[in-house]
Amino acid sequence: MAARTIWKGAISFGLVHIPVGLHTATTESGVDFDWLDKRSMDPVGYKRINKRTGKEIDKDNIVKGVAYEDGKYVIVSPEEIAEAYPRTTQTIEIQQFVDAGGVSFVYLERPYYVAPINKGHKVYALLRDTLVKTGKIGIAKVVIQTKQHLAALIPSGDALVLNLMRWGDEVKSVEGLDLPKAGAKNMTPSASEMKMAKMLVDDMSGEWDPEQYKDEFKAAVMELVEQKARAGETETVIEPQEASPAYADNVIDLTELLQRSLKGGKGGSKAAKSDEGDDKKAAKVPAKKTAAKSAKSASKTASKSASKATGKTASKSSDKNTGKTTSKTRKAA
Repeated sequence: MAARTIWKGAISFGLVHIPVGLHTATTESGVDFDWLDKRSMDPVGYKRINKRTGKEIDKDNIVKGVAYEDGKYVIVSPEEIAEAYPRTTQTIEIQQFVDAGGVSFVYLERPYYVAPINKGHKVYALLRDTLVKTGKIGIAKVVIQTKQHLAALIPSGDALVLNLMRWGDEVKSVEGLDLPKAGAKNMTPSASEMKMAKMLVDDMSGEWDPEQYKDEFKAAVMELVEQKARAGETETVIEPQEASPAYADNVIDLTELLQRSLKGGKGGSKAAKSDEGDDKKAAKVPAKKTAAKSAKSASKTASKSASKATGKTASKSSDKNTGKTTSKTRKAA
């Protein structure tokens, strides 16, 4: 079964675009206890409750506010919130490449596998292998479901992993913690202590095997669930279904722009003009083809839209005329 793509777009660095799709890399490991009405086995949701009166209120009476002082709020309208939303670009836009060891793990939050689409496999491999050889990772910005994220693009085996990150102001400083200072004389272990500690670490060392570690609480609860299921102690619950979101798929693989990026394109160095004339000549033919395809596509889209609009107008006119005729016939009768 093919992995479900939750987002489609492109990795962008310099003038190069790598068409990719995102796939979830993790699953929740805990036990998900759902609320059910014991009388009917219906799912139970959350009510909108006024915390002062304890009464449920209608959603039309709810506004969104941001606290700026204790007990004081600024009300923000839906239109103002929509205006503040980040512009959706369908692009994982790499801002900078940094040493892999230079980013603390406390900034990493949620990983996604990144897979190439639309014949982007070769340039995908180029970026992945380059990151491995240079020991770098890409720091990028990406918009997913109207929310902007900072992210790290990290090579992992055959894959590139996009790990969403916490913003700088979301990670607390260690100031105020009672930590032993590195190199402090009164905290420096003796040679024998270091030797024994190293021997203990070596003795407990091994290859990382994630299958070796299990959630014991989840295992115990799921074993109980299986026992009850086998005994026929089950209930049927009808859950509402969610529609799958649609994503754009109009990304172009532009491997040949690597050289231009180095000559002064977006994210590249200053222009080196020695081969610029050849680049422009090489770019003319693809540009014309692309423009022709775009014009053709636009023409088809406009034709379809006009056809739909004409169909809808005709349908509405027909409905109105039919209604008027029926009304007159009834009056005459």
